[in-house]
Amino acid sequence: MADTDRLNHVGGKDVPAASGAALRLVDPATGLPHGTAPLSGPEDVDAACRAARDALPGWSATTPGQRQTALLRIADALERHADVVAHAEVTDTGKPRALFLADELPAIVDVLRYFAGAARNLPGAAAAEYTPGRTSVLRREPIGVCAQITPWNYPLMMAVWKIAPALAAGNTVVLKPSDTTPSSATLLAGLAAEHLPPGVLNVVCGDRDTGRALVAHPQVRLVAVTGSVRAGREIAAAAAADLKRLHLELGGNAPVLIHEDADLGDAVEQLSSLSFYNAGQDCTAATRILVHRGVHDAFLEAFAARAARLRPGTPDEDGADFGPLANAAQLASVQGLLARLSDHAEIVTGGAAVDRSGYFHQATVIAGARQRDEIVQSEVFGPVATVQPFADEAEALRMANDVPQGLAASVWTRDHDRAMRASRALHTGIVWVNTHGTTVSEMPHGGVRHSGHGSDLSLTGLLDYTQVKHVML
Repeated sequence: MADTDRLNHVGGKDVPAASGAALRLVDPATGLPHGTAPLSGPEDVDAACRAARDALPGWSATTPGQRQTALLRIADALERHADVVAHAEVTDTGKPRALFLADELPAIVDVLRYFAGAARNLPGAAAAEYTPGRTSVLRREPIGVCAQITPWNYPLMMAVWKIAPALAAGNTVVLKPSDTTPSSATLLAGLAAEHLPPGVLNVVCGDRDTGRALVAHPQVRLVAVTGSVRAGREIAAAAAADLKRLHLELGGNAPVLIHEDADLGDAVEQLSSLSFYNAGQDCTAATRILVHRGVHDAFLEAFAARAARLRPGTPDEDGADFGPLANAAQLASVQGLLARLSDHAEIVTGGAAVDRSGYFHQATVIAGARQRDEIVQSEVFGPVATVQPFADEAEALRMANDVPQGLAASVWTRDHDRAMRASRALHTGIVWVNTHGTTVSEMPHGGVRHSGHGSDLSLTGLLDYTQVKHVML
């Protein structure tokens, strides 16, 4: 068995799919197979959900301090095994190893440590008498068995964003990672098993049918997913049959508003990285850049020149700025969007797949796109950014809000009042001012409209994994 032949983790044990069926894993940096993962069916999902149900009474009865200790030990284990964790992640995703170790893994560990502390700081209302002779108390309790479905763009990070608050609140978890990038999640489950009772954290690998079986399982009381709008709609419809709680993070199409008084040099410096980081496969990527007409041409020229110098590469290739797209289907999706560009849109730089093995694509900048164009209205999820002019503040805000998604946005200006007006007017869950893309464990990460509802990270994210009970004495 190859080092990337993965197994499910159910009830504290590593097990194959009951049927013996397996998925082939492909290295996106080469396009070649590198291992397998179980193709789990209803029997495997049922075993995992029953293991989570059986573990729930014991885990939910632990003290917040005991849950804190477990999460801290899991964080320490990820740090100790950083090289092994990085190997699993970059083999599935193709992303640069150095960037994963420098940027992603420290942030992942920090999330675990944050929720370890937050577990001991749940807010609560003071006991009080709201009617004579009776005292009211509010309890926050775990919801139960949580089904969690994570994507392929940040496999380990998204798994931890989901697992950490659920466990901190006293829930048990069945996680289904993406079918193309399950390796780091299965590795995490193995490391966590040394510090968690059996059944508290279960991982089942598989495809969309596996996810459907997990969402429909009667033991599941909350479904959390990071994925596409299509997936969110399907999951919401399925969860409605049993009135399951939902936590949906469904991607974005982030507008970037650059006003005439912005520091253009700083904007170009930051955005040339943040538009294309992780090959643009980021729900908060700076994809729709709206620039005041007075500085549009200067920004476009400088931004396109910087993008033209960016180089995709393999995990260990010197000087690689980003890796390949995660799979052949996503490369085809990006190529399809570019092939369908309207005649009025111009590819200023990039625009093509890289002529080498794997799923690499050039950093691409598009000018001349119009508001109703598919490339503007759709989440590209690739190394592509559009640059559009606006006439004034009101038009910038109209263009920014005129898409279905509402996850994140940024505003670039030296005018404090303008920044505050924009922060109120933008229909997004996150607004950055003179920066873009930074997340911290202490602040919520979530969107509105077609970007879903519910928050990852922060105390808000922790509370999403609890339910309130009123006790009157």
